[in-house]
Amino acid sequence: MNQTLLPFIKFMQAHNGYARTKDLRSLGLQSRQIRALIEDKTLLKVRHGYYKLAGTPMYEHSQLVDICTAKSQAVIALASALEFHGLTTYSPSEITIALPHNYSYGTFKKSDLPVKVYYFPKSYYEAGIETLKLKAGTIRIYGKEKTICDMFRYRKTFGEDIALEGLKNYLSARKANIQLLQKYAQTCDVNTIINPYIKAMVAR
Repeated sequence: MNQTLLPFIKFMQAHNGYARTKDLRSLGLQSRQIRALIEDKTLLKVRHGYYKLAGTPMYEHSQLVDICTAKSQAVIALASALEFHGLTTYSPSEITIALPHNYSYGTFKKSDLPVKVYYFPKSYYEAGIETLKLKAGTIRIYGKEKTICDMFRYRKTFGEDIALEGLKNYLSARKANIQLLQKYAQTCDVNTIINPYIKAMVAR
């Protein structure tokens, strides 16, 4: 190993494999050296100005942790949240996240991660966020009930069939909380759409 990189490696290992541009500069790395580390895949770009050391242990949901670590306002949402909760067989090609309206998409535009950003109004964005500690780290994600309601709100984007699959799988679970589901349906302005489906599925 290049001895000049030892402080860099030690720093990355001490910070769970993550570093900001200013951290790398404080270690004496110049822009060309940082570019070289990215080009040879020693560093992976999580977002602009935020990097991860290649070879850092990968666990299930590591990419979700990378995103939530890189951007404190990012919340795993919609199809990715539905998949995480085990409510769909659909596997999105991109990690779908929510950000408040006043945050720029540019955060993840040049990321090595496949991220799709959806901007939520404040009332939709703030409702139903859960913080989960996983083996890979901590993520912020919408709970099952809020996620189902978000899927109905975005049913024209993802397809109503996926929203219905999520609802059906949720209602078939022992811990289904219909009252909480209806609360978020009202928050997300989809109660008139989702309630008839709930009644029909529960009646079966």
